[in-house]
Amino acid sequence: MTKVAVMGAGSWGTALSIVLADNGHDVRLWTHRQEHAELINSTHKNTQYLDVPIPEKINAYSDLKKAIEGVEAIIIVVPSKAIREVCSKLEPYMSPNITLIHATKGIEPGSLKRISQMICEEIPDYAYEDIVVLSGPSHAEEVGKRHPTTVTVSAVNLNKAVYAQDLFINKFFRVYTSSDVIGIELGGALKNIIALGAGMSDGLGFGDNARAALITRGLAEIARLGTSLGANPLSFLGLPGVGDLIVTSTSVHSRNWRAGNLLGKGKPLEEVLQQMGMVVEGVRTTKAAYEFAKKQQVEMPITTGIYDIIFNHKAPKEIVEQLMNRDKREEMDDLASLLKNRDAR
Repeated sequence: MTKVAVMGAGSWGTALSIVLADNGHDVRLWTHRQEHAELINSTHKNTQYLDVPIPEKINAYSDLKKAIEGVEAIIIVVPSKAIREVCSKLEPYMSPNITLIHATKGIEPGSLKRISQMICEEIPDYAYEDIVVLSGPSHAEEVGKRHPTTVTVSAVNLNKAVYAQDLFINKFFRVYTSSDVIGIELGGALKNIIALGAGMSDGLGFGDNARAALITRGLAEIARLGTSLGANPLSFLGLPGVGDLIVTSTSVHSRNWRAGNLLGKGKPLEEVLQQMGMVVEGVRTTKAAYEFAKKQQVEMPITTGIYDIIFNHKAPKEIVEQLMNRDKREEMDDLASLLKNRDAR
């Protein structure tokens, strides 16, 4: 039995806690709100975020120091905008003996840092090589119900990735390993932008053809930016790439798809975010990816269009017309470029 602290009692943190509890681990689920922790402990439910029974062996805490006391692993599952604050609170208690795993998807606007880079800045004595990222096509609602799910864990130090694999893997939650931290983090973050676009397309009343085009050309954009930053292009063909992109762009479970769907129906962004009631990471990531594309001089027309809808208040139909009327090009240009980048690695 391993003592594990899960930082973040939202839907995904709760679902991962259930996986860990099913594997027989001592699980501490941390939330920053005392009343939230008390409600989880008294009812064994977290209905606001995930409407499934919570095993009694999971104990919720609002005191961070008590939550991580004596743990062997810490799983960070807070929204990207809270990463720095939570990690700065963890920093005094961290040691190399604790395995640090994060399951947050996003990029920080302004700094353009990935989650692992943000963690390193806030916990400077913890080695970047030892940070593990967990990502893949995994709706919390389905994981909480123990539906078959597959994810990938990645770390530069492969021993840490294998440790995380052993921690989580069971008969309904299959875990693969990877050493491409950059690709796994970027795939998980950037797919939320395309999911917003797929939701907008559906909200506009377009059909399967438009959604398939968005997903396919969106994957090309993700891979184009990712490889420019050092990712292995083949990672985007795996679970945290095309797998996560498909599930997030086609399901009503997806917050990003639902938010995009409302935007496509003409709802203003502020109203959409208020109606969602939970963080929509794709909005924040769209801003970061737009900045990244300019910095890297990478063409990302779908991302740019979604940025214009969200931040410049352009009409979704206007953006669709712009995308459909772009100059002609050869589709295989993208594939050739990705293969060239792979061979150069």
